[in-house]
Amino acid sequence: MPIIATQGLTMRFPRVTALDDLSVAVEPGVVGLVGANGAGKSTLIKILLGLLPPSSGTATVLGLDIARDGLRIRESVGFMPEYECLPPDVSATEFVVHMARMCGLPPTAARERAADTLRHVGLYEERYRPIGGYSTGMRQRVKLAQALVHDPKLVFLDEPTNGLDPAGRDEMLDLIRRIGAEFGISVLVTSHLLGELERVCDHVVIIDGGKLLRSQAVEAYTTVSGVLTVEVDEGRDRLGQLLTEQGAAAHPEGRFLVVDIAGETTYDLIRDGVADLGLRLIRMEQRRHHIEEVFQTEPAAPGPHGVGAVPQEVTR
Repeated sequence: MPIIATQGLTMRFPRVTALDDLSVAVEPGVVGLVGANGAGKSTLIKILLGLLPPSSGTATVLGLDIARDGLRIRESVGFMPEYECLPPDVSATEFVVHMARMCGLPPTAARERAADTLRHVGLYEERYRPIGGYSTGMRQRVKLAQALVHDPKLVFLDEPTNGLDPAGRDEMLDLIRRIGAEFGISVLVTSHLLGELERVCDHVVIIDGGKLLRSQAVEAYTTVSGVLTVEVDEGRDRLGQLLTEQGAAAHPEGRFLVVDIAGETTYDLIRDGVADLGLRLIRMEQRRHHIEEVFQTEPAAPGPHGVGAVPQEVTR
């Protein structure tokens, strides 16, 4: 059974249509919801949580109808919001215990679950400090902890890496990967950074202008291409000229040489060319496609960027 299923889901505001006839089914696992800022990601999550009634259409979460079972959905789902929502004058332990009690856990179980969850997100030593003194990364971990404390079947993570430095992003993505792999909790994570989703997700749903652009397994987006990326210590241009003279399609790209694959002979030509020129081969690998290419090869849905415009916020 899909963890999320929508049929003709539409949400119209006075000046904008946030979701436009969205029909998609999401299977268990770590699922990325990607789109430019304003594509409708946060609106979709609010509707799925039963916090915002749609203009039309239907949806289910964990088999529960959003129109009738909003409370039961929120009991079974954890939510990490994008916006700042933490009280600065209480500790992480106090806040997460409070959220566990709000979800129905008795006092002793709430304290135990809070301690375990804060340890899992890497805040065990700092758990008694007031949240107001936390860094951005630590506050994001508190938001993640409160989403997990009641042991949900599914968590919604809305832009969990916002405001984090590169190291903090890597740590958050590792936590997300562990939620799915080690704890068996399904995850719907939103982001406008495609490279992040390629790293942690099993499946990616792409929306633009409120419309479904594509829904596929990550492997379908990142299949290998028909070109090789070659890196040598020096002599890139000499190697490219030699390969071209021998009939291979080769062109420079940054410090690399990109060579079209025309059968096994292409590998032989590169190997022989490197040896004949006395070069040192650093790397030779078949290039993979990236999710961002969806926006380059398919027309985007009409939206605030204009008809057929590629949303510039979506980057790897």
